[in-house]
Amino acid sequence: MTLNTEIRPPAWFWIISVIALLWNLMGVSAYLMEAFMSVEDLEKLTQDQRLLYEARPIWVTSAYAIAVWAGALGCIALLLRKKWAKTFLLLSLIGVLAQNVYQFFLSNTFEVYGPSAIYLPIMIIVVSIALFLFAKSCASKGWIS
Repeated sequence: MTLNTEIRPPAWFWIISVIALLWNLMGVSAYLMEAFMSVEDLEKLTQDQRLLYEARPIWVTSAYAIAVWAGALGCIALLLRKKWAKTFLLLSLIGVLAQNVYQFFLSNTFEVYGPSAIYLPIMIIVVSIALFLFAKSCASKGWIS
């Protein structure tokens, strides 16, 4: 006879999961706005910004898409208390890191936008790492299965 008891996560698990989903939905929104940027919007950019945008390789755009969509799905999985949240949040982290390798080392992003453009990407990396570690911790505690 097996005893199947459900381990309930604390209230802060739900709070973090909802905030994480909202964070990732903002990323999805930013991705969609960029993916469907109109000619008029492109014309509003400075020449250097437009050249930077147009020179971005497809693999960077793909990494961006993977990062935001996998992150959103991972957070939905957290709210559904599914263990596959960990896999999706790892995919999101890999996408974030790939995207930022290009931004930090292979492009002139900081020449175009200035040194203050480093803050948001670093925050995104830190949040992505934290969300993956959060999902991993939740799985080990039995909060997600």
